[in-house]
Amino acid sequence: MATGTPDSQARFGQSVKGLLTEKVNTCGTDVIALTKQVLKGSRSSELLGQAARNMVLQEDAILHSEDSLRKMAIITTHLQYQQEAIQKNMQLQSQRQILNLLRHQGTPITVFIQQSAKSHTWCGSLN
Repeated sequence: MATGTPDSQARFGQSVKGLLTEKVNTCGTDVIALTKQVLKGSRSSELLGQAARNMVLQEDAILHSEDSLRKMAIITTHLQYQQEAIQKNMQLQSQRQILNLLRHQGTPITVFIQQSAKSHTWCGSLN
């Protein structure tokens, strides 16, 4: 192996040492960047997991709300039927009171029934 002057060997050693230091610094920077990326990916995974859990909770809340709305619609329908029944009952009661008043006054009931039939206001029985 050819040996150069000690001065050239020293320059070569310094050059190699400088290149080695530069490569070590580059590798260190790359390791830091890789570590940051891994941590970021880990955090992304956590965030995705949390988003999935939140979505499941929201889906359950939506299903519960839909069920509540269906139940309220059924209750509304039943209340409407009850309202109609109450109105018919009040109408029948009113007509019975009128019939009782007519009976008490001695007015023929057939006249009242005929007039009511013409105006379509009579519904119910005479009892």
